Amino acid sequence: MRLRIECAYDGTDFHGWATQPGLRTVQEVLDHALATVLRVDSVATVVAGRTDAGVHARGQVVHADVGDVPPQLLRRLNGVLPPDVRVLAVGEAPAGFDARFSALWRRYAYRIADDAALVDPLTRRHVLVWSRPLDLDAMNDAAQALVGRQDFAAFCRRREGATTIRTLLDLTWSRSPEGLAEATVRADAFCHSMVRALVGCLLAVGDGRRPPSWPAEILRAEARDPSVTVAHAHGLTLEEVAYPPDDELAARATTTRARRDG
Repeated sequence: MRLRIECAYDGTDFHGWATQPGLRTVQEVLDHALATVLRVDSVATVVAGRTDAGVHARGQVVHADVGDVPPQLLRRLNGVLPPDVRVLAVGEAPAGFDARFSALWRRYAYRIADDAALVDPLTRRHVLVWSRPLDLDAMNDAAQALVGRQDFAAFCRRREGATTIRTLLDLTWSRSPEGLAEATVRADAFCHSMVRALVGCLLAVGDGRRPPSWPAEILRAEARDPSVTVAHAHGLTLEEVAYPPDDELAARATTTRARRDG
């Protein structure tokens, strides 16, 4: 049986999603919980989006291929998991479902307190404190040139043999009801550090250090620029992963695999 798992976690005390020898990661903790509850030696999960160290998730999606499933699996998993990880829903996945390759898009939010009156010690783990006020209109103007199917090599850490071409569907800034500056970033997929590099670039526009035309210049260079600061991880949260209707899941996975292998 393939399980579809929705989970949330506070990334503060994790070294990212992916299992790494000797380090505490979300995947290691979740795989261990599944193996414990299912009474097997090991379980291997596949995730919709690998989050970096310190990045949080509210809408992460995972799949795992397992044998027999005990009753009350959700309650049992949360009874084993530490308090900084919660399983929100778990059940049998539809035919053709792949948490990674069936996904249509991932949506992240990045939250910033750019006014001393907005700094709340209770939100310090998931809101970046910025010492200068941000011009969101200028940031939105600058972001327009980044939307679409582009080569984001200037905003990614390159991996051997991996493409840096992505389709950025949305990159907008607005004020939350509390007054925080909040970015909504949505794409078919993201490469390593891409969202935080985009945010870091736009912060330089928002606080007046760079003109709105600068991010487009960086993008056209198609190479990492040391003048672009990667924003801190703790302001970033994976909010949602979207999938097509059940009868289109397998076709979507096939298309995505072909695109990434090609």
